[in-house]
Amino acid sequence: MNLLITGGAGFIGSNFVRYILKKYPRYKVIILDKLTYAGNLDNLKQFLNPDNLYLNKDYLTKYPHHLVDELKVSFPSNDFLFIQGDICDAELVGRIFSRVDVVVNFAAETHVDRSIMEAGSFVTTDVYGTYVLLEAAKKYRIRRYIQISTDEVYGEAIDFPSREDAPLNPKSPYAASKAGGDRLAFSYWATYNLPIIVTRCVNNFGPYQFPEKLIPLFITNALKGKPLPVYGDGKNTREWIYAEDHCRALDIIMHSQDGVGEVFNIGSGIEKSILDITKIILKVLGKPDTLIQFVKDRAGHVRRHAVDTEKMRKKFNWSPQIDFEEGMERTVRWYVKNKSWWREIKEKSKDYQEYYQKQYILRERTKKQD
Repeated sequence: MNLLITGGAGFIGSNFVRYILKKYPRYKVIILDKLTYAGNLDNLKQFLNPDNLYLNKDYLTKYPHHLVDELKVSFPSNDFLFIQGDICDAELVGRIFSRVDVVVNFAAETHVDRSIMEAGSFVTTDVYGTYVLLEAAKKYRIRRYIQISTDEVYGEAIDFPSREDAPLNPKSPYAASKAGGDRLAFSYWATYNLPIIVTRCVNNFGPYQFPEKLIPLFITNALKGKPLPVYGDGKNTREWIYAEDHCRALDIIMHSQDGVGEVFNIGSGIEKSILDITKIILKVLGKPDTLIQFVKDRAGHVRRHAVDTEKMRKKFNWSPQIDFEEGMERTVRWYVKNKSWWREIKEKSKDYQEYYQKQYILRERTKKQD
């Protein structure tokens, strides 16, 4: 199989890359990633070498690489290729799609907080970028296209977990942009009969997650004895799944003959509040609850996200294999053992430091003033 994974240097995307290459070592895999702030070549360094790495001329990296004026998409001997590029670049996307069979689209701007600060890039990547991919899928008649959406598109799960047929009620620019890409992908199945499948997964956690997201942020802050900034009262709940279980679900969907034109929720059934997560992290690390710092709540903060996964479980005989406690233990251990990975981001990235200052330090000062 010739497989394209967009956004493959990000958190879930890189977990999927490692999962696929371990299970299917003979697959030919292309990674297309823009390498924005959350895309990290260190997430894939075990696979990279000078012969399979094509980077933008303006991108500085510690890896040796080829600087190419015109991309020539051809697989190296190890059947793996990384390309730095934008899914909004129709010419580049077309060259790649002409050589692949299956596409899994992880590429997206993904953080709710950042979308509140600046929504434009979310609309561009998550909606227009998806359109570019779908047009290429139509032109080159891709065998299967999986659009990675999110449970955020449902908005509040007030009385019961959201089913696939629930109304979409996104409450942040991020959620709205993902809903746009989600429905655009579905329309290409309905209109052009393309082999589209849409998945909506709950909150993922695990190794290689960018440390501005809740769990890695709190683990890494706790390791340094810094406050853990909890929005509002901390009682907002989310459903959580270990990233490897998400990858396993996508593997099944990708290889099945069923499900085209459908939406599938992926989740664990495990709901935890933000405060629950905070206290679990502190307990595992042996840190005091005094590190908890309540800050002013985010705008439009959804009180509860949860999904009904009966459809996924019945059609594909799938269920999560890693329970929440084991997943959290694995995750905490990974960040403890890989301090150089997250310190590179938290201590050397100006973008990260500016974001943290705006999102938490200033928010804490505002709450005190209120």
